[in-house]
Amino acid sequence: MEQKKLHYETLFIINATLDEEATKAVVDKFTGIITENGELESVNEWGKRHLAYPIEDMEEGYYVLVRFFATSDFPAELDRRFNIDGNVLRSIIVKVEE
Repeated sequence: MEQKKLHYETLFIINATLDEEATKAVVDKFTGIITENGELESVNEWGKRHLAYPIEDMEEGYYVLVRFFATSDFPAELDRRFNIDGNVLRSIIVKVEE
């Protein structure tokens, strides 16, 4: 029996000191992981923004908002992968209530 796919949203902040190509590679990596394990709804790259507080002595980060559908076990795996990647400063995954 196939599990029901739930609606999720993730916001992750990438190290802003990366060049454009490396930043795109990080975005592509995580959108690819989401696509492999669920259904991508939208990717909204907010670009470089000032951080509310310094993270690892950085004042800016590259923000990416992704909306997707996936089974309930996938967000934990996605969070694990965000934490492993040294180019992701912060991330959050929330279930979207419909």
